[in-house]
Amino acid sequence: MDIEKVNSMDFGEFVDVFGNVIERCPLIAAAVWSQRPFSDVEDLEKHFFDFIDALPQSGQEGILRCHPDLAGRELQRGTLTAESQREQSGAGLTSLRADERLQLAELNAQYRARFGFPFVLAARLRGRAAVPRELARRLQCPPPQELRTALDEVKKIGRLRLADLFGAHPAGL
Repeated sequence: MDIEKVNSMDFGEFVDVFGNVIERCPLIAAAVWSQRPFSDVEDLEKHFFDFIDALPQSGQEGILRCHPDLAGRELQRGTLTAESQREQSGAGLTSLRADERLQLAELNAQYRARFGFPFVLAARLRGRAAVPRELARRLQCPPPQELRTALDEVKKIGRLRLADLFGAHPAGL
């Protein structure tokens, strides 16, 4: 895909293609569509991220709540989005031992209780062993810092997903 194709997409096609760049947030893609034409992939990415940055805190937390727990119930039930399934599988989270799943479930529950949204991590940029370590580390962060960190991870995921759609290597990762 190239940027000319993106700029020529009608609303429905654009939302179909880009609706999960930000996990389960097709409304963001719908808003970004109106910003056409895009000069390049980085410009498209900027519009997605500017939308997130412009949201009030409650909206930003809502975006985080759209993400599944890593190695959580949705993975076990097979209800992840295709993108999340690929990302969690690529990070080795689909082949955890029972004790590893239990540890992640406990950490995910603690994190959700502390911050009010699920732990978000660009899992494909990390190895399987790094996930529980990073989760435990971020549990100690003050809430305002963790909100910023989690949103940065959403942007990393979005950057990777856009790169996948364009068949490119993402810049800045």
